[in-house]
Amino acid sequence: MEILQDSHLESAAYRKVTWHIVPLVILSFTVAYLARVNIGFAKLQMLGDLHLSDAVYGLGAGIFFFGYLLFEVPSNLLLHRIGARLSIARIMLLWGVISACMMFVSSAWMFYLFRFLLGAAEAGFFPGVILYLTYWFPSQRRASTTALFMASIPLSGLIGGPLSGWILRNMSGWHGLAGWKWMFVIEALPSILMGIVVFFVMKDRIEDAPWLSAEEKALLRHRLANDIGISKEVSSTAGA
Repeated sequence: MEILQDSHLESAAYRKVTWHIVPLVILSFTVAYLARVNIGFAKLQMLGDLHLSDAVYGLGAGIFFFGYLLFEVPSNLLLHRIGARLSIARIMLLWGVISACMMFVSSAWMFYLFRFLLGAAEAGFFPGVILYLTYWFPSQRRASTTALFMASIPLSGLIGGPLSGWILRNMSGWHGLAGWKWMFVIEALPSILMGIVVFFVMKDRIEDAPWLSAEEKALLRHRLANDIGISKEVSSTAGA
């Protein structure tokens, strides 16, 4: 097909895909990483208010990854079954609610429980997004797209550090709540909001994208099919 050789059409198609997908996943992972690491800022006030030791804090901070490890594979299997839109929206809404519930922590065991649940809720998000990108981009384009996605990690630090510091300093005691409680609530709201945005905006596959023409969809499907064929050929050659 002549259309499949049209480099201008291909550039336009991938430009559309990039603008509709990459900013969405960057913002999603930015708020995810913010909810994951804000416990470090909360420590400044939280330990003193709850009379928790550094050992309790260290275990609670680390137990996040135990929940993450246990539920990462099941979460990705669910993503493949129900689609990225529902799965990623589910993940973001869950971790947003759980992160906000951190304001109710009053003991070491509650701290452990909510950190474990936060890890379980967030499990599968990062590898799920990487899997999602394979539904749209062939391997030769995927590296640059993944690099853009990974830019959300320093972006979350750039935003999260000053924001957390401002909340802890300026909202402590507001309406009778400690600054660290306000921090968990306020920084959970973007996750919940992005979960709603993902549900209504994200498209699972090429066929679902109304912003692509029929010719662009055909071209993108062809590129992915070729990519899969090349991967299988390389694997067969390597195993020979």
